[in-house]
Amino acid sequence: MATPASGPSVLTRRGVLTAAAGTLLLSACGRESERTTAVARPTPGHELVVGATLELTGRGAALGVAQRRALAISAEAVNVKGVAVGNLRRTVRLEVLDNRSDPRLAARQATELGQREDVHALLGGALAETSMSIIGAAQKLRLPFVSLAFGDSITVPLAQRTFVYKVTPEAGDVARRLAQLIDTQGLRRVVLLVEQGLHGDSGVRAMTGALRTTGVEVVRTVRLPRSTDGATRAAEQAVAARTGGVVVWATAPNSGAAARALRTAGFTGNLFFDAGAVAEETLEGGNALAVEGAYAVHPSSLGGSTMANGSATGRAYRDLVSQYIRRHGAYNGFAPYASDALLLITTAAQLAASVDRGRLRAYLQNQVTDGMAGMYSFTPIRHSGMERHSLGVYRVDAGAWNRLS
Repeated sequence: MATPASGPSVLTRRGVLTAAAGTLLLSACGRESERTTAVARPTPGHELVVGATLELTGRGAALGVAQRRALAISAEAVNVKGVAVGNLRRTVRLEVLDNRSDPRLAARQATELGQREDVHALLGGALAETSMSIIGAAQKLRLPFVSLAFGDSITVPLAQRTFVYKVTPEAGDVARRLAQLIDTQGLRRVVLLVEQGLHGDSGVRAMTGALRTTGVEVVRTVRLPRSTDGATRAAEQAVAARTGGVVVWATAPNSGAAARALRTAGFTGNLFFDAGAVAEETLEGGNALAVEGAYAVHPSSLGGSTMANGSATGRAYRDLVSQYIRRHGAYNGFAPYASDALLLITTAAQLAASVDRGRLRAYLQNQVTDGMAGMYSFTPIRHSGMERHSLGVYRVDAGAWNRLS
């Protein structure tokens, strides 16, 4: 595999794509040779160490636990053969810490991981607030960090986010799809019911602008409290506006609690969710009746398009779903962002032929990868890499997400 002689400072997007093509060819040749020779195994004593700070408890556990499960399954799959880094095959070792949904704890964990010479990259932060707290440590310690959170401010301003990347879709892309959907249904007035914090802030800006272009009026913007227990008052304010549609821009479990509170308050119109609502909790228990018929914009893996794909990514996704169901029960199709974050990091290591942090960062920012959740295209001036065409429109029918477009 060719490696630029002058280091990361002279990397070009074309060069990385060329290297990626070479990697695919080498992989194909490797599969051919494996038919007659033993399967390659990781080189003993050599690792690619990825730190992860996740919300395994606290208000972000609905997202964090699911990501830990997917991450563990994907790491096991990678380690069957290891990651080809230069002339070695490295084993992926995960260092997973519970940040308890506490931004201060997440920052301390990121610092501790970053100060270790054996940690090569970092992922995590399913909540925008925890991801934002990690950024300072990642930048100071020059540790590549792939965020799993929703919130556009995670990757901008770019000059202060040179080691930071994000796998979730942009708020603007989600908002445009939701605005088009609302417009086609003939609704002219809606309420925005958004959670407090950075994710909600992104939603307000994006939805206000997108709806303006379609001529739909935002009658009222109501903020959801951080606790699911306080959703009742916010829902009553939203219902009082008397519109036929409410956009709930919130991550699980707040999204499901908001839907339940809206129906209890007498709202009978259409509900629209952003991608942060898609988690097991949203469709379960007391939320089931409340969210029936609701719409969401989400990466296309939710509808099983990746499942039907005959590519390596499609096979990996099918294996992930199968293993997830076997170990943890029903799989409701949430996008495996942590699995894609790991894929981006391991691909960068392969292309760089190195686990050096600077080179990993350089190859992350010039990477085009077909992930399980969608297609990613990172550039030096764009670190939020999910392509907008990876998004689809879904509706909850009979307790399941069904793709409409």
